[in-house]
Amino acid sequence: MESRFRLKERGTSLTTEMLAGVTTFFTMVYIVIVNPGILSQAGMDFNGVFVATVLASMIGTLIMGLASNYPIVIAPGMGLNAYFAFSVVGGEGISWQTALGAVFVAGILFIGLSLTSFRYMLLDAIPSSLKHAITAGIGLFITFIGLQNAKIIVDSPSTLLTLGDLLEPMTLLTIIGLVVSLILMSYRVKGYLFIGMVITSVIAWFMGLLELPDRIIAMPSGLNETAFQMDIGGVFSHGLYSIIFTFLLITLFDTTGTMLGVAEQAGLLKEGKFPRSRGALLADAVGTTAGAALGTSPTSAYIESSAGVAVGGRTGLTAVMTSLLLGLTLFFSPVVAVLASIPAVTAPSLIIVGFLMISVVAKIDWKDFETGFAAFLIMVLMPMTHSIATGIGIGFIVYPILKVVRGKWREVHPIFYLFAVLFFIQLFFFGH
Repeated sequence: MESRFRLKERGTSLTTEMLAGVTTFFTMVYIVIVNPGILSQAGMDFNGVFVATVLASMIGTLIMGLASNYPIVIAPGMGLNAYFAFSVVGGEGISWQTALGAVFVAGILFIGLSLTSFRYMLLDAIPSSLKHAITAGIGLFITFIGLQNAKIIVDSPSTLLTLGDLLEPMTLLTIIGLVVSLILMSYRVKGYLFIGMVITSVIAWFMGLLELPDRIIAMPSGLNETAFQMDIGGVFSHGLYSIIFTFLLITLFDTTGTMLGVAEQAGLLKEGKFPRSRGALLADAVGTTAGAALGTSPTSAYIESSAGVAVGGRTGLTAVMTSLLLGLTLFFSPVVAVLASIPAVTAPSLIIVGFLMISVVAKIDWKDFETGFAAFLIMVLMPMTHSIATGIGIGFIVYPILKVVRGKWREVHPIFYLFAVLFFIQLFFFGH
C-alpha cells in the first residue's frame, strides 16, 4: 500500500485517505442521480444509463488512482450530459445511439491526444478567455435547463419565455429545495448537493409528490439496453464533426483545468507543472470511451475532488476509495430512480452547478475587445440556441475575423484558423 501510493512521502495516512475518499464520494454522488435523469430525457433507458454512469466513473477513477496516483475523481460531466440530451439528440434530431457514437469517436481521439504532445498545442491554440467563456456558457445552459425542468421558466407565445407559476407544487418544491441546498452551501456542509436532494425528497414525500419505492436494494439491471448501442457509422453519415470536436474540446480543457486546480490545492505540482499528466488525461479518455460503449455521455475530472483534498487526500487511494463507494450505489437503483423522477430533486443541482461554472467570467479579459466580444457571443448563444456547439462555433468564427480586421492576425494561433473554417463549414453548409 505504502509503496504503491507513497503515503508517507505525501504526508498522509491510510485513515486520512479513506476519510478523503468518503468526503469526495458524498460531494459528487449526486451525478448518479442527475445524469441518468438527464439522459433518459433523450430516450435512453434510465437503469441502463445509471449502471453505465457508475461503471464509467469507476473505470476512469480507478485508472486515475492506480496509474497516476492522484486523488481525482472521473465521472460523466455536467453540461456535457445536457449538451448530449438537449442539443445533439433533442436539438439536432440525432438518435441517442448516433450521439453515443460521436462520444466514442471523441474518446478515441482523446486517447490519441493523451499519448502525444499535440494535446498541449491544441490547448495553447485557444485563448484562456475563450476557454473560460465556454465554461461560463455551459453554466448558463445547464442553469436554464434546471429552471425549465422545474417550470420556473416556461414557454410564452408573446415573449418566448416567461416566469412560471411559482405556487405550482413541483415548482414550489424546487424553490424550497434550492433554498435548502444554498443554506447548506453557505455553511460549507460537505456533500451539500446530495444532502439537499435527500431533504428535498423527504419534503416531496410529505407533499405527496413522491412515492416510496417498493424496495431499496436491487441487483443492477438495464445495461443491455444501452451497452454497445453506439452508431459510429451514423456519426459520419450525418457529418457530426463539430459535435465530435465539441465533445473532445470541452472534455480536454475542462479535465486539464480541473486536474491542475486540484493538484495545485494538494501541493502536487512541481515547478508549476503537472507530473504524470499523460496518465491522468488517459484516465479520463478511457472513461469517456468506455462510457460511450456502456451508454453514457463524456466523463470529466470532477472539481468536487477538491473536497477530499481539503480533508487531507493526497494520493490515488482517495480515488480508489471513492470508486469503491460508487460501486455500492449500483445496488440502490430503485431509490435513485425515484429521486431522479422528481424534477424538484435534480433541478437545484443544475442551477447551483451552473452558478459555480459561471464564476469564471471574472477571469475573462474584457478589455481585449476581440477576445471579449467572442467570449460574450459564446456565453449568450449557448443557452439562447440551446446548443453548446453553436455557441462555441460562432465565437470561434468571430474571434479570428475581428483579429484580422484590426490587423492583429498574428495573435491568432494557426490551428485556431482551422477551427474557424471547420465551424464555418459545419454551421453554414451542414446545419447546426
